[in-house]
Amino acid sequence: MPTCETTSFTFPLLADIHYPIVEQTALGSIKKQWIHDKTLSCSLTIAGSAMAEDVKPNVNITKEVILLGRFRSDIRLSSTDARNAITNILITNIRDTNGNEIYVETSGPRSGKSTLFEVATNEPFINPFGSIEYYKVVLRRSENQGTDV
Repeated sequence: MPTCETTSFTFPLLADIHYPIVEQTALGSIKKQWIHDKTLSCSLTIAGSAMAEDVKPNVNITKEVILLGRFRSDIRLSSTDARNAITNILITNIRDTNGNEIYVETSGPRSGKSTLFEVATNEPFINPFGSIEYYKVVLRRSENQGTDV
């Protein structure tokens, strides 16, 4: 049963966390089936891009989105306390307290669906009393928006 945290003034958003079931085919290729595990409260914002282009024109047009923020709890731990590498975490359905999705794809295979984000960094923030207050994260828009989540 997926868990869900409540929002607060310091963590006003909700995000769905997905972990994979990893399988290897007969030919040795890795296949991941993404499973929704839990919904966590967070605070996320676009990384400072005042002078950067959001869309990079080249042979393959790419859109770069980097989010900075924090989660109240460790996103590497599943609801069953299984430990996951940050490369085995997808974050999607980032929404406000009213349930409105904030990042939505407007074209491609996920057109109209929530943007998929990969974790680039996940570090604990230790308060002056020596305990973990929250986890700092850097999320980047996944180049593979075709993943079925």
